[in-house]
Amino acid sequence: MNPIHIYSEVNPLKEVLLHRPGRELNNLIPDFMEELLFDEIPYLEMAQEEHDRFADILRENGAQVYYLEDLAAEVMEDPRVKEEFIKEYIEECHIDLEKEQDIFYDYLMGFDDEKELILKTMEGTRRRELKKFHRTSLAEMVYADRKPFVAEPMPNLYFTRDPFSFVGNGVSINHMWSNTRNRETIYGKYIMKYHEDFKNKVPQIYDREQKYPIEGGDILVLSDTTVAIGISQRTSPQAIEKFTKNLLEETSFQRVLAFQIPDKRAFMHLDTVFTMVDVDLFTIHPLIEEPLVVYSLEYKDGILLKREKGSLREILREYLGREVHLIPCGGDDPLDASREQWNDGSNTLAIAPREVIVYDRNTVTNQLLEEYGVKLHIMRSGELSRGRGGPRCMSMPLKREP
Repeated sequence: MNPIHIYSEVNPLKEVLLHRPGRELNNLIPDFMEELLFDEIPYLEMAQEEHDRFADILRENGAQVYYLEDLAAEVMEDPRVKEEFIKEYIEECHIDLEKEQDIFYDYLMGFDDEKELILKTMEGTRRRELKKFHRTSLAEMVYADRKPFVAEPMPNLYFTRDPFSFVGNGVSINHMWSNTRNRETIYGKYIMKYHEDFKNKVPQIYDREQKYPIEGGDILVLSDTTVAIGISQRTSPQAIEKFTKNLLEETSFQRVLAFQIPDKRAFMHLDTVFTMVDVDLFTIHPLIEEPLVVYSLEYKDGILLKREKGSLREILREYLGREVHLIPCGGDDPLDASREQWNDGSNTLAIAPREVIVYDRNTVTNQLLEEYGVKLHIMRSGELSRGRGGPRCMSMPLKREP
């Protein structure tokens, strides 16, 4: 029986996948923050407290919470899978020194606790942790001084929405935009391939070996017939066409709406500027609404492409079959809109129709949501928000009610 059921952004949430921030945040250092896609360094202990409260809100409202690290660890109980995983993980670390690769392989194979192994691969490994590595060549001397990590950390992993995404009854194991984040998709690959709950049960819509990038924050399931995907800094039009072909050939979805949003870090993904609160209610960053270009893609012996005319409200009304309302992030003031969008005011997670989890810091947007009759579950966000992602970014729904 297929364990995945995602035909909506707003139907009651029943099962969800998270990653609790781990020691990878303690391997963030100023010299590598830009490469690792962070602007600030979160305080791990407080970030974990905030994330634990996020998970509690989900549980208190009827959702079963699973953790990425637990599912991946369960797969590692098979020694053959563990060895295969470690070899592929090391290959994707792009270690320059062959001797160091061998020592690192022995180091990882020495973990008897499967969960500690998975957490270690997420955390990253500092060179000084490999006690058996002694520098004897010029290359070893130079690389050891230049690169402090044998395996770099994966601090973005608590944004579980991005590496692999569930749509309908299928999964897209994404090719990520940056090399830093592309390594995160290895956990989805092994869970889908070997975990008893998922293997041979979930059709694959996209594969991490594909050439062009697509990320989960750009994929929104608007209805049981229509999926929206952002053409963004991190999702390419070529990937959207490939995704669309596979999705429409293999599932009951009928079309994809491609939203062309500005190609800049502040906007990053579609769900940082546009999320669904109810079947007729959305949050939106007002600065994207006017210049937004929307394409509709359908498939019949090839992609049928059309550039849509009219406002976003009109386009949504046509394809969703109802009047819709757009709540501007930060209200009408462009300064409030800019600040609260940066703090993920548009990145709400619906756990039921007109019931969402939001960050406490976005006071203007939160007040507007309440004026529209939306029930808010407000969570603390002082540390988690430093990673530039909100409640939707931090969650990967597995199952919503039909």
